[in-house]
Amino acid sequence: MRRIIMRVTFSGLLLIFSLLGFSQSKDQKAIALLNEVSAKTKAYKSIKVDFTYTMENTKAKINEEKKGSLLVSGDKYKMSASGQTVICDGKTIWTYIKESNEVQINSLDNKDDALTPSKLLTSYNANYKSKIIRSSEPGIESVELIPNTAKNFTKAILGIDKAKKQIRSFTLFDKSGNTFTYKIITFLTDTPVTTADFSFDEKKFPGVEVIDMR
Repeated sequence: MRRIIMRVTFSGLLLIFSLLGFSQSKDQKAIALLNEVSAKTKAYKSIKVDFTYTMENTKAKINEEKKGSLLVSGDKYKMSASGQTVICDGKTIWTYIKESNEVQINSLDNKDDALTPSKLLTSYNANYKSKIIRSSEPGIESVELIPNTAKNFTKAILGIDKAKKQIRSFTLFDKSGNTFTYKIITFLTDTPVTTADFSFDEKKFPGVEVIDMR
């Protein structure tokens, strides 16, 4: 196995924790809410969440749900989902694929699939038009985001806890008719982290095949 299948999931989750003011919108209420969420999110030393991830495609009759976890601290992160674990120490990315017991090693670069939280905080600023839309969930404010330039998705919808100013759900609609929905099950902040949390230790994976792509 030489392919990485978690890119959409990971990029979407980073977006959840990397909001900044989307100032192209005329919806001042949406701008104010997103800025509040952004400021609170950036103030955390670390964020640890458990989530469910659903992919739906009505035409293709696809409806799959998986569970995962994500730990973020600055530009460092560790995510586990769909039989993969992606780890980044801010310079190097390790992608471990359990099924084949292999790890791919890449240097962090400027490609879209290698964005870090800090890069997202700058590169996504003012790239979307945002507006408040109706929410069917009590206590949840829904914000629709439409990209100003061509992306691989047409829109995104954030579900925000109005009281806590935290993301509770995130839905991406791509151009292929797929809908990716992320729902936060647990949301912990400022949990203790160590350097070991953001590095791959080959000794813990006997017989692992190392594919260094740097």
